[in-house]
Amino acid sequence: MEIMVFFSLLLLVCSVSTNQSEADNEILDQQISNEQPCSQDIHAVLRELTASVAEQKVRITFLENENQDQAAKLERQNTETDQLKLQSKEQAAKLETEINQLQLQSEEQARKLDTEIDQLKLQSEEQVAKLESQKAEIDQLKHELQAQKVAFSASLVEQGGGPYTGPFNTETTLIFKRVVTNIGNAYNPSTGIFTAPVRGVYNFELTLHGHGDNAYPTSARLFMNKELIFTAWEHQATHSPSASNGGSLLLDAQDQVYVRLWPGARIFDDYNHHTTFRGHLLFTM
Repeated sequence: MEIMVFFSLLLLVCSVSTNQSEADNEILDQQISNEQPCSQDIHAVLRELTASVAEQKVRITFLENENQDQAAKLERQNTETDQLKLQSKEQAAKLETEINQLQLQSEEQARKLDTEIDQLKLQSEEQVAKLESQKAEIDQLKHELQAQKVAFSASLVEQGGGPYTGPFNTETTLIFKRVVTNIGNAYNPSTGIFTAPVRGVYNFELTLHGHGDNAYPTSARLFMNKELIFTAWEHQATHSPSASNGGSLLLDAQDQVYVRLWPGARIFDDYNHHTTFRGHLLFTM
């Protein structure tokens, strides 16, 4: 920059020196002869300036090339940066897509799992209901099987003997207190009444014992519900009369069978257990 200013000033000086009046040729010639050393100096300066300018051009060219290299490098870096940004965006988009797919799969799996759990719960409830139904059926079968096992046998007095039972003015239900067998618990030793647990055919037998007396017969009757079925009767004045009767009856569940002492009759029982009432289920219907 300093060299250019110097060169400009030098040209200005030389220009001023050559701009004298053209009318005075002699003075001009004299000045031209005097300007020859100045022209030599100008050429020297110009050579220096040319060399400096050439050097500056070389340097400028080098700097331009370096700047171009740096610009190219920067452009490559920018390109790489853009590519990295693009790759990053693509990877982010891909990752977001994968995340969305995973979320969608997770939601689908959760819904599927909920559906399977609901199905398992429903199946479990159905199985529980089925098991309860089967248990109820098994209990019913057990009850029916147990109900099919019905048999009882009892005598009139529990221990000892006498006095006589009877006579009474009205028919009186006899309570056979000494229970030998009561499978199925159909016979009630507190009331003397047998209650059928299931519908079926039952067999009953009645045996009575007494002492001979003209006034008192040995007699009792078998009833089903309130219906008279059979009568056991014996009447003699001396010795030990006995009477018996029995038969098979078709009973519905909860039908009742019991024995009633005949009005005015009397019976006897002791530790020998002569007077008995017994029955059992033959088969169900």
